[in-house]
Amino acid sequence: MTILAPLNAPNTDGIDPDSCTNVCIEDCYIESGDDLVAVKSGWDQYGIAMALPSSNIIVRRVSGTTPTCSGVGIGSEMSGGIFNITIDHLHVWNSAAGVRIKTDKGRGGYIANIKISNITMDRVKVPIRFSRGSNDHPDDRWDPKAVPKVKGIYITNVVSVNSTKAPVLQGIKDAQFEEICMKNISLLGLAASATWQCEFVSGFTSQVFPSPCPQLHKNGTSSWCSFS
Repeated sequence: MTILAPLNAPNTDGIDPDSCTNVCIEDCYIESGDDLVAVKSGWDQYGIAMALPSSNIIVRRVSGTTPTCSGVGIGSEMSGGIFNITIDHLHVWNSAAGVRIKTDKGRGGYIANIKISNITMDRVKVPIRFSRGSNDHPDDRWDPKAVPKVKGIYITNVVSVNSTKAPVLQGIKDAQFEEICMKNISLLGLAASATWQCEFVSGFTSQVFPSPCPQLHKNGTSSWCSFS
């Protein structure tokens, strides 16, 4: 598919699999004022009640540009759960973010076993971003104690050139993002002062440049950090 939306138009996601299973999105070119592809599964207490996860989704050979959002986003509405997602051969340019995990307090749910590989980016502001704090809820009945569980994010074979910021990985207090695995990642052209920003995350990295934050230098075994 080719999907063209005005680059200055908000809420123009290209493709949004929401509460879906067994989905393949491939060989697409997308221009958008929002995420090119966004995987979702319901919003706060309503998503928790419906409990319809998104799973077994493949996104491959997708290219495009979005000046305000990301090439592929996971969330932020993910309250029914998201697991077993494969993103492969993504090419993004002139965009705000390359790949992004988005969630917040009140969401509940979980994000697990996300495999992201073979990503190329050019002039992408933040190549890899985990974010919180969207303050985006359907009504005032959301539960601030409903925190999401994020575990098992595997990212490998990434090349980004001409980015302006190093990755930003922001987990949630009392709900740390765990088992973040990154291998063979090169972020080229960053200013010398650009450093990773990490909070409430843990994991392991190998062959990542520039050097990631201390939270991703896990002590002990890294046998779980595998794409097998």
